[in-house]
Amino acid sequence: MTQPLEARCRDLIEALDLGRASDLGEVKPLTGGVASDIAAVRVGGDAYCVKFALPKLKVAADWFAPVHRNAAEYAWLQVAADVVPQGAIRLFGRSEEQHGFAMELIAGDDVYLWKTAMLDGAPLRGEAAAVGEIIGRIHAASAKAGFDTSTFRNRDDFRALRIEPYLTFTAGAHPDVAAELTALADMLYQSDAVLVHGDVSPKNILIRDGAPVILDAECATMGDASFDPAFCLNHLVLKAVHLPPQRAELLDAIGQFWGAYAAHITWEDAAELEARVCRLLPALMLARIDGKSPVEYLVETRREQVRQLALPLIASPVPTLAGFANELKSGLEELET
Repeated sequence: MTQPLEARCRDLIEALDLGRASDLGEVKPLTGGVASDIAAVRVGGDAYCVKFALPKLKVAADWFAPVHRNAAEYAWLQVAADVVPQGAIRLFGRSEEQHGFAMELIAGDDVYLWKTAMLDGAPLRGEAAAVGEIIGRIHAASAKAGFDTSTFRNRDDFRALRIEPYLTFTAGAHPDVAAELTALADMLYQSDAVLVHGDVSPKNILIRDGAPVILDAECATMGDASFDPAFCLNHLVLKAVHLPPQRAELLDAIGQFWGAYAAHITWEDAAELEARVCRLLPALMLARIDGKSPVEYLVETRREQVRQLALPLIASPVPTLAGFANELKSGLEELET
């Protein structure tokens, strides 16, 4: 992992029989992630995106994670290609020795990053429902008998990447809700009901020809189905706080996501799952303010608003996402009057 990026790209291209070392052209590092080195590479006349897991994440706090998580990420992308081929990325192979893989480089005038579009104030174009549909279908497929879970038996990796930095660390900063956050951490660690992506964030979702392509699955594990919906919806909530002109539209998208996702719930009672999402969502809101990976676009006054919204919802959760959205709307109105 101490090799320069270009050297690692050269070795990976040769290991995957995508070309010779001498065929390697431009290597352009790509930004946006904190857990991996990612680059666009030219090999002869072809272009690829390559990704290598890092042992220490690129954040201010000490945050380490095993590099073998790259195998679970690649396996999740393979599952997505089987379940939702129209929204999946093309894969070109993985190197166990380098903890890296090559995939299609998605680019073009018809492609945009969902996070960028929202932060630019662009109207939503059905992305939330489309993402909910994909995640619901993958969760449902993974809950069926015969699904191969062997690559995703990595709950300790998930704890290192998600449970500890988001919930356990935040519990230390907020002793008044530490018991609730710890209980959620235990719940997530103990469950193995469905295949969880673990990072369903708009920064990891490209929209191509109107269809989402979900990337960056290095947190993938068998886990609790509440995590992916709560993680994605948290980003809509935080952007609703950040962007008052788009607030109503962003909060309405919570219901659109859930409606598309819930249509695929077959492995448990939908109301029970929705209630867990409502417990976890405010915890993740607080974690993106006071956890190890704070959101970068909120000014301090908005960060304090998130704290004031999240803390009572952690202590006294509401059972439905419709009720959750209403609490946010009324809470923000009170805070801004």
